[in-house]
Amino acid sequence: MKKFLAIVLCALMALALVACTNKPATPDDGGKDQGDEVAFNNVPHAVADLKIGVILVGDENEGYTAAHIDGFKAAMAELGIEDSQVTWKYVIRENAECYDTAVDLAEAGCNIIFSNSYGHQSYMVQAAAEYPNILFCPATGDTANVCKLGNVVNLFPHTYESRYVSGVVAGMKLKELMDAGTVTDPYIGYVGAYPYAEVVSGYTAFFLGIRSIVPDAHMDVMYTSSWFDLNKENETAKALMAKGCVIIGQHADSTGAPSAVEAALAEGKVAYSVGYNIDMLNVAPNAALTSAQNNWSVLYKMILKDFIDGKAMQHDYTAGYEADANMISALGASCAEGTAEKVAEVIDGIKAGTFHVFDINTFTVKGEKVESNVFDFSTMNADYTAVQYPGEKIETIADGYFHESEFRSAPYFDLRIDGITEITSAE
Repeated sequence: MKKFLAIVLCALMALALVACTNKPATPDDGGKDQGDEVAFNNVPHAVADLKIGVILVGDENEGYTAAHIDGFKAAMAELGIEDSQVTWKYVIRENAECYDTAVDLAEAGCNIIFSNSYGHQSYMVQAAAEYPNILFCPATGDTANVCKLGNVVNLFPHTYESRYVSGVVAGMKLKELMDAGTVTDPYIGYVGAYPYAEVVSGYTAFFLGIRSIVPDAHMDVMYTSSWFDLNKENETAKALMAKGCVIIGQHADSTGAPSAVEAALAEGKVAYSVGYNIDMLNVAPNAALTSAQNNWSVLYKMILKDFIDGKAMQHDYTAGYEADANMISALGASCAEGTAEKVAEVIDGIKAGTFHVFDINTFTVKGEKVESNVFDFSTMNADYTAVQYPGEKIETIADGYFHESEFRSAPYFDLRIDGITEITSAE
């Protein structure tokens, strides 16, 4: 009966909103407004009247989720939201369990519900169709601007910026090692979860940061087919080091890779690590150079503040260094001399808008400069067999650079640039 009702309500919602069109942001607007205001009947809410649900793919023991928890709690503290107003749901799988959890939270009286994993998105959208007066906010999602549901909001910070800066840190170390004659081949490894645009955007930015210091650097990316797998990430890092990689980056959520690099360094191997989500110095005090990080509190606060104030909700919420929405962790003791000064210089350029991570003069694809890239913002169904939500096709390159996270918050840079080789697995 619930499934039948969900189908009927989905159909009614689609009919009611079919006339609603949404124009993506253009490069000229700086990416601050992600499309037209959504058709959500938002009214002012007293902070004390908020009842919030938070669906998490992991818990505080998993770096990615820990960053979300810390960010959400920081936003709560800034806005005066009490612990009793938030219901936390931990280790919710990316399947129908998410839908059931979202429905349970809606039936419990939550007026705004968040989730933190891309795999939660389709189930959050399914629940949103049934509860049009509740706001659903799937983080890292990409369908809010195309699904035609006014009560769906996506959020994603400019992680590619901190990825680039962490690459600069790695590049400084690599140059130091090469100048000393310790390393002759500027070979980098990267532990990736999946070949999605989010990962591709991140590892490309990291690589470009390295190449800004060491132009001859080259990189292998090995995929684990998991966002969080301590053993796989550890073994993948070992496999990359066995191939000769001297610095290991990652877009994976555990401490597996930094731990492997720390152990290799202790055994006398030249090996250093750049992490993600959390400061890795606790597990790799000698090998860790820094980590690319997201300050999720900025986006959570933006959404909650708009909801409280009764403002029209944006389809996508995104921000970068200019709003302190991303950063790198403390520099490790093994970083090269001058790294802090170089990092400050790069961040100042990003904030001022005088530097762009995906400057088309800094990379090629199959030996050619890329001066045009039309991206289809349609999104696929859960098994990637068909288009679920049609979107516009938009030119993403203008003014000499690729405009990442300006037409939606989730990354869409998926060009495979020269100098990087993708490897399916460590096997």
